[in-house]
Amino acid sequence: MTEFTLHTTESAPAASKEILEDATKTVGFVPNLYATMAQSPELLKSYKFLAEAFSSNSLNADERNVVWQTINVENNCHYCVPAHTGIAKSQGVADETINAIRDGQPIPDAKLEALSVFVRQMLDQRGVVSEEQTQALFAHGYDNTTILDVILGLAHKTLSNYTNHVAHTPVDAAFSGFAWTHPSER
Repeated sequence: MTEFTLHTTESAPAASKEILEDATKTVGFVPNLYATMAQSPELLKSYKFLAEAFSSNSLNADERNVVWQTINVENNCHYCVPAHTGIAKSQGVADETINAIRDGQPIPDAKLEALSVFVRQMLDQRGVVSEEQTQALFAHGYDNTTILDVILGLAHKTLSNYTNHVAHTPVDAAFSGFAWTHPSER
């Protein structure tokens, strides 16, 4: 198996060091995802840029976390599901919402469930959604901006999910309590 280096601020390429230092200041440690991505400063910079863009889009915290976590579960990301469980909890997302997505069950909130369904359709159909599927999303108060913000979320999570798949990124100790196995593998 190919091994990827978990870079520190000392071992990382020069162009990645500032992002790793900022992560340490912000969250108190360098997340293993960042440590892995640091090998490619362009990937790390792009991931951070997309994370910031997605975090300031039209969706509220619950909706952003539904998009992130739905993508993570659908892509069977062993690292991002626990990490985003911790993030969602820190942002006040209801445990019922978090657990429903993690367990592959419907979200109790109909509006959030409609968003999650749409995200799965976008993934499963590679972005080719029907007018009926789009109207089902719109029936819950969403609009064209929502669709574009979902696409932004898909781009963001593709970078992390795929990196974690190829690098087998170890889950950070901070998120190890949220370890996860895909419902189909239980």
